[in-house]
Amino acid sequence: MTPLTDIERLSLQALEARPPREAGLGREIHRPSQEALEDNYRNILAFVGEDPNREGLLRTPHRVAESLKFLTSGYGQNVETLLNGAIFHEDYDDMVVVKDIEFYSLCEHHMLPFFGKAHVAYIPKGKIVGLSKIPRLVDMFARRLQVQERMTTQIAEALETALQPKGVAIVVEGVHMCMRMRGVEKQESSMVTSHVMGTFRTDRATRQEFMALVKGNGRI
Repeated sequence: MTPLTDIERLSLQALEARPPREAGLGREIHRPSQEALEDNYRNILAFVGEDPNREGLLRTPHRVAESLKFLTSGYGQNVETLLNGAIFHEDYDDMVVVKDIEFYSLCEHHMLPFFGKAHVAYIPKGKIVGLSKIPRLVDMFARRLQVQERMTTQIAEALETALQPKGVAIVVEGVHMCMRMRGVEKQESSMVTSHVMGTFRTDRATRQEFMALVKGNGRI
């Protein structure tokens, strides 16, 4: 077991604290109580023409508030705590791929779901991470208000900062309900994003090997 060094810990804290590029810096955010949130959902029910006091809707504001807390629980997690204690010294230096990691997130523009699969790879340079931590890392960033492009980069950068490997690669395939349920309503559309670092960016053969494994051509 390899604890994080002070430099690695500070790097992860900086990554975790970094806001989206469009966010204002130094802005204090007021966080209302759950009771206030439930009141807002009652107002939403009335806004759409429903009766918040109808039997089937009496506890809906509470249920929705609890659901939202779970779906955005990634805000209460950080990379350091999630990965620390599960980073190990190991001489293995071939590609490690964890594919078909299911994720569920909320689009920050409409707060509608987008979901799909993430495929994550890295080439160790003296350190590996416990297998279950990679899906947990995906979940941490997915359970926030997100855009798929930023989520893809955040996962890759967190892994690169924690392990300092030879390279990191990630491909995310997502289905967006804000595009299927509303707007253009394209039912067969999906979105693919990727981010590659280190050897995956500089070595075409390594990148192609990763893509072959993701597509299933390298399936055992």
